[in-house]
Amino acid sequence: MRVILNQDIPNLGEEGDIKAVANGYARNYLLPKKLVMPYTKQNLQVLEKRRDVIEQRKEDKRKDALGLKDQLESEQLEFLMPAGASGKLFGSVNAALIVEALEKRGYHIEKKRIEIPDHSIRMTGEYKIRVKLYEQKEAVIKVLVESQEEKPKE
Repeated sequence: MRVILNQDIPNLGEEGDIKAVANGYARNYLLPKKLVMPYTKQNLQVLEKRRDVIEQRKEDKRKDALGLKDQLESEQLEFLMPAGASGKLFGSVNAALIVEALEKRGYHIEKKRIEIPDHSIRMTGEYKIRVKLYEQKEAVIKVLVESQEEKPKE
């Protein structure tokens, strides 16, 4: 079944795209939630009327992604984690911890947009984490993981 997307849908497309989807997916999920509209001549005319607004929104998202990319790449996240003598962490640094650290700095990034090699960091050291932004744009964040040592009491 061919449909016109009313909004961005992950792993399917962006607002205004015309996509072919399985009948059941469209009938049972997309149409009842009003995420899409059926591909008809009338709906195609409605889409053409909205085309300028949709393109403007896409352009705004691209600009926001570029600005966010520059901001994120200037950041360096530091984590103090308990670790053994060999540098192996007791626990790990995962996407949830990175999202939490970014939120403390004022960035709102979804957890699923963060790509960590091997899904988590289990050793001390410096790492580069990729964050998917809009379309094919990605930001690379430096993450420094250090061993948490007992600080002497003064």
